[in-house]
Order: sequence, then C-alpha cells, then structure tokens
Amino acid sequence: MSIHSVKRNQTHLAWDNSIAPVITVASGDTITFDCLDASNDQVNGPVYINSASPGDTLQIDVISITTADWGWSALIPGFGLLHDEFPEPALRIWDLKEGYAYTREGEASTIPKKIRLRPFAGEMGVAPGKPGAFSTIPPYNTGGNVDTKHLSVGSKLFLPVEVEGALFSIGDGHGIQGDGEVCGTAIETPMSVTVRLTVLKDKPFVKTPHFLTSSLSTSSEQEQYYCTTGVDPDIREATRGAVRNMISYLCAEHKMNRVDAYMLCSIAGDLRMHEVVDMPNYVIGMMVPLSVLN
Repeated sequence: MSIHSVKRNQTHLAWDNSIAPVITVASGDTITFDCLDASNDQVNGPVYINSASPGDTLQIDVISITTADWGWSALIPGFGLLHDEFPEPALRIWDLKEGYAYTREGEASTIPKKIRLRPFAGEMGVAPGKPGAFSTIPPYNTGGNVDTKHLSVGSKLFLPVEVEGALFSIGDGHGIQGDGEVCGTAIETPMSVTVRLTVLKDKPFVKTPHFLTSSLSTSSEQEQYYCTTGVDPDIREATRGAVRNMISYLCAEHKMNRVDAYMLCSIAGDLRMHEVVDMPNYVIGMMVPLSVLN
C-alpha cells in the first residue's frame, strides 16, 4: 500500500471523463486530499485507480478528516428548498475548534452558540461514462454532490465505475449537516481528508451510491447501517430506486428472495432524504441496520 496526496490547487469544475488524472494509484492505496470549501463548486482530483474498469465498484474508506478552524453557512437567493420564502442573502461565520462549531462573537445570530461537529465530504464521485462536462452541483448515479452526513470517518462508500481508472474526485467539506441540507448550505469549510480507494470486482448490484455507516459514531445512532440510494429528478422515482436497490443488495449479499427482501425493507428499513436541494436530482436513502442482517 502506498500513500499519496492531492494538493489544494489540483481541482476541476465538472465531472468529465476527458479530464486528465492528477495522480495514478493502485487499488488499496491511501490518498490525502487538501480541499478548499465549496464556494466555487470545485472538487479535487481526479485520481486514476489502476485495475478499475467499467462494471467494477470503487470502495472509498474514509480514514480521517481535519477541518479548517473556520466555516460558513449562507442563504443564497434562488437556492434552497424554501428559496421563494427566503429571497434575501444571509451569511453566518463559524469558529471551528475542539470538536465544535461556535458562532462568531458580535454576530447578530439567534442560532445556538455551540454545535458539535460531524465532518464529512459532501462531494465524492467518479467520472460518468457519458462524454461531456456535467455540473458538480447535482448528485448522480456515480456519486458527486451526494451531501450525505453519514459519510463520516469510519464509513465506507461504494460507487459504480463507468470509465477506465474510475477517475475519483472529492471536495465540498462540511463541518456538520442535517439530512437534506434544506437551506442549500451546511457549515462549509476547507478540510484535509484521507481515504483508501479499493477496486471491487464482485458487486455488480451497485448501480448508485451505497454506503456503510461508521462503527465509530459518537452520536445517538450507535447502530451501523447499510444504505442504498436512489438518484432521480423525480423524488418518488428516487425513493422507489432506493428501495429497489436495497432489494438487489439483500438478494445478492444475503441470499434473500425478492419477496422477503421487500418485506424486510418495510419491517426494518428507514427511508432518508439525504439531498433535496441540488437540482435537478434528489438523493433518497434506504437504510437497513446491520444487526438485523447479522
């Protein structure tokens, strides 16, 4: 295993399989990315992984995250779930230290003064198989702006590979974010994030982002979950896709039949609205606790 780094200036502004990789690594290698905040919608990379081919799955293990000592949250006119009700811009600056975000002294804010951090990278993705440049703002079946708070240290993300080398990129550091990111921003912050990239040849059922939550959680969610997602411009179809993809996972990995897998989704699965503002696509998750499966 080798350790590599991607520097802060090694960025790009679109998901595009014609962008040359900044480094080439082997499956199982570890890479540290020095990421800017998301104010310019850039991501760091891409990274070419030897042996990754279309039809494979890329596993991303989130090893460590260090935020900057500051962050910001904002209302951006025309953006967010209730943008029509909040037409004016607003900005809050945060001090990040010792595991918490603190509102700046002297700011006219009624937000709680202290919020525990749970950092993660909002953007993790691989290049799409289709030619052309695709915005980094929406999520896709190949990842991108999935903005899913469960991708914290100790979690594993699984992405479908559509091009040779996968071409992985990452960015959009968040100090903390709720499911949905409803106003359009989290606590946005630069960050250093270290991940391990591993090519899997035996997961053909991974057609959208899947993830395994961290066993290191210090939140109230001590349970570990496996999650499948649906990504679609129609929220109902995204929801149906999340459930359908969980059924495929349960059949492939746990040898269940489709009827029983569907029933288990209803008995023990939780639907989550992970991302609802980065149009045109929604990200809906179906989460099943590992304790039920094991």
